[in-house]
Amino acid sequence: MKNKINLIIVMLLAVFFNSCEDVVNIPLNTDNPRLVIDASLIWQKGTTGNNQTIKLSTTTDFYTNTIPVVSGATVFIKNSSNIVFNFVETPNTGIYLCSNFVPKIDETYTLTVINNGQNYTAKETLKSVAAITSVTQEKQSGLGTDFLKLKAFFNDPADADNYYLYKYKFSKNLKPEYSVDDDQFFQGNEFFSLVLEEDTAPGQTVEITHHGISKGYYNYMSILLGVAGSSGGGPFQTPPATVRGNIKNQTNFNNYPLGYFTLSQADTRNYTIQ
Repeated sequence: MKNKINLIIVMLLAVFFNSCEDVVNIPLNTDNPRLVIDASLIWQKGTTGNNQTIKLSTTTDFYTNTIPVVSGATVFIKNSSNIVFNFVETPNTGIYLCSNFVPKIDETYTLTVINNGQNYTAKETLKSVAAITSVTQEKQSGLGTDFLKLKAFFNDPADADNYYLYKYKFSKNLKPEYSVDDDQFFQGNEFFSLVLEEDTAPGQTVEITHHGISKGYYNYMSILLGVAGSSGGGPFQTPPATVRGNIKNQTNFNNYPLGYFTLSQADTRNYTIQ
């Protein structure tokens, strides 16, 4: 009798734990799809900067794993002399390429995207960046955990207010780490970007990139990184709130897109952990 009771208990527990594995889909309110414009043009130091890419997609619901791409749009950029740089789509990819773009520091550019009868525009200025001069590393301990502290040094120009986007891409991580900075407290002096990283080992590599960015993009990324950080995600994961960029819909103001049109000069240093 006792064995029979134990068998019943085991069967009931098996049913209980099996039921705990059921997937529960919570109904969520889904907004109408919005155009997403990924228009971050980067002029890497030491290159011509002629080859640039703009990506178009739309938002989708929470449970969809595939990001819908936008094909058939008209995409171009004009400089202040009204020279047009056309971006041509690789068919059915939502990826628009330009091979003759001409970057110029402090030049103002105007982006135009025409899609489904909607006209989207934005203006932005290409900003320079100071070269990375050296990289240092040291070990730092705190709360029982060892961290690797990396610093990438540069000499900030004294004749202008500068804004920076720092990117650290460790070979052991799938996603890079971002931060932003301004030179309010170190203008005209040597300074550095900084990252603290766990679980590193000698021989691993990190790609360090500094971008010179506009004040507007600095403010945008400050908000975006703050929202992403508070939700425990990265800056390019879905944030819990909409962060609007500088691209406006001239046809229907309320049907605004997501994304930001930015142009930056960048300097990159590849570093091997010692």
